[in-house]
Amino acid sequence: MSENTNEKVVIIGSGPAGWTAAIYAARANLNPLVFPGRATGKDLLPGGQLMLTTDVENYPGFPTGIEGPDMMQEFAKQAMRFGTRVATDEGIQDSEQVNKDAPLYTPFQNVKSVDLSKRPFKVTGDNGTEVLAESVIIATGAKANWLGLDNEMRLAQSGGGVSACAVCDGALPMFRDAELAVVGGGDSAVEEASYLTKFASKVYMIVRRDELRASQIMQDRAKDNAKIEILWNTKVADVLGDKVITGILLEDTNTGDQRELPLKGLFMAIGHTPITGFLNGQLDLDDAGYIKLKDPYRSTTEIEGVFVAGDVADHVYRQAITAAGMGCKAAIDAERWLAEQGID
Repeated sequence: MSENTNEKVVIIGSGPAGWTAAIYAARANLNPLVFPGRATGKDLLPGGQLMLTTDVENYPGFPTGIEGPDMMQEFAKQAMRFGTRVATDEGIQDSEQVNKDAPLYTPFQNVKSVDLSKRPFKVTGDNGTEVLAESVIIATGAKANWLGLDNEMRLAQSGGGVSACAVCDGALPMFRDAELAVVGGGDSAVEEASYLTKFASKVYMIVRRDELRASQIMQDRAKDNAKIEILWNTKVADVLGDKVITGILLEDTNTGDQRELPLKGLFMAIGHTPITGFLNGQLDLDDAGYIKLKDPYRSTTEIEGVFVAGDVADHVYRQAITAAGMGCKAAIDAERWLAEQGID
């Protein structure tokens, strides 16, 4: 399914960064084409990590909150309103051809590969669509690392009290004055646990080893917090509960003994994996796998015409609003760069 098109800008990814970039690019008459990812894919998910988030209460403009999937539906509709096109299993489609009521559940294409060795760049979808692009915006995000337990994922997807972002979800009413747990022993885990103590009655840290991997200052912060209890040599063997979490099954990593711990919330803090495999090493990555920016205040990379937005380049904040802001910057950078090339 080859599409002999020469696009001004192709956007890879459809989380807050990708759709925001599409909105700005479309309003600049760049006629952007988005490869949103697949709803059944293991990596790039249409709508990004917000599709696994229930109540979003920290995004401006939604005073009573909004569910993550609903927010991303609105992002998608807004982008399509201004003429954004998308790569689907039926080829490249415009907003009139896509299901307007539930666009994120259209059979979109993921990106199989990109060739950034020369311009125009070649972008190949996983169902055969091939396009040439004068510029590319990479907004593929970073997926949270999970334990891989069936009940863990079921309750995360249903909003049943399992999350991978304490800053996003920790202030929700369901977690207030409750006993919660954080899985992990690094700096991020301590940060998540410390944040949760603002709302929870108690926070357990589930640590597989007999020591924390966190820096010394962060270790001291965890050990000095009266609301934090560290469970050493412990792992989560299962997550308990039907519609909402009621507890976890813990296992001693030395003896194999198991016990149940009642809880109202479980937070994963075992890292994130940037979605960059399709690049095949064509862009510089940092030690954690995030794409390096040529200029930290912009969206440019070492390859002219290739721009980056969102969590695929941000291991610090990983918030919807910061991703959206980066999407805005990437679209503006792409627009100005194309103008410099005489492409408008």
